[in-house]
Amino acid sequence: MISYRAIVPAELDRVASWIVTEPVGWIDADRYLAELAENMYRPEWTWIAEMGGRVVGRALWWGPRDSAHPVALDCLDVDAAVDAAVGDRAAVGAELIRAALAGFPEPVQYAIKTAGGWRDDPARSAAVGWRRAAAHAAGLTREVERLQFEWAPADGVPAATGALRFAGASDEEFLAVFRRIAEGSLDAHTRTSLAAKGVEATARGEMDFYLGAPGKREWWRIAYTPEGEVAGMAIPSATPYNVNVGYLGVVPEFRGRGYVDEVLAEITRIHAANGEQRITATTDMGNAPMAAAFGRAGYRNTEIRLNLSNDLLDAEPG
Repeated sequence: MISYRAIVPAELDRVASWIVTEPVGWIDADRYLAELAENMYRPEWTWIAEMGGRVVGRALWWGPRDSAHPVALDCLDVDAAVDAAVGDRAAVGAELIRAALAGFPEPVQYAIKTAGGWRDDPARSAAVGWRRAAAHAAGLTREVERLQFEWAPADGVPAATGALRFAGASDEEFLAVFRRIAEGSLDAHTRTSLAAKGVEATARGEMDFYLGAPGKREWWRIAYTPEGEVAGMAIPSATPYNVNVGYLGVVPEFRGRGYVDEVLAEITRIHAANGEQRITATTDMGNAPMAAAFGRAGYRNTEIRLNLSNDLLDAEPG
């Protein structure tokens, strides 16, 4: 019989010593213990499955250091021997997720991280497959596949072309641009939020998220054409781990003119001018124009994230 519960502090070694051997992203002991010290992992957010007194599964939930509840499942693993004992790793994984979710009142997500082309690699496909099935069975049924990108100084800092002018602005001016960029967006989260909440709540939610992110408000820029018309905006931002592209977009009437490259270049320049050695970015697999823009700007695709959630989320952890 398998039981499911959160650990107590005295059991940290039982969790930290766990090693994942499948080809998916996972949390090792050094990162777990370091972020435990920062209050981003906690014993009460760390769940285990036990069988005969032995740990046969673990689920590591993550949240900002000042959060009352976790926002993401960072690592899910179940011992392969469970298949022989009870016949279904996915079922055990689902119960492990369900047990924790019962005490988490806020929406959460689970990002399964792996390499591109995972569907064509039997080992990667299997590793993603049972975790995905477990998440779906536990109620994390909203699914978006995203591309993770990364930039380093060796990839080059784009020069300003003068095609757009960038300047700071008030919160009210930025909110107005958030509203306009939401129209016709290819981003899955924005489209779902628009359908559920409408443009005003979507724009406010996205802006509030970036105001609360670790990035600095003074980095934000609105993009103007040489004639002074608003063309879009650039919001360099950050996660608890590194700086990122954050949010960028072009208003509907100026799309298709290559301005997305100019806006992305401005974000890259701002971070590079601050001496950053690594910039990350993500976009939906279905947002081909944005993925192409990252490629043109020298950003390299480093992994795939299969994001599974139980509700609308304002963003993902880094």
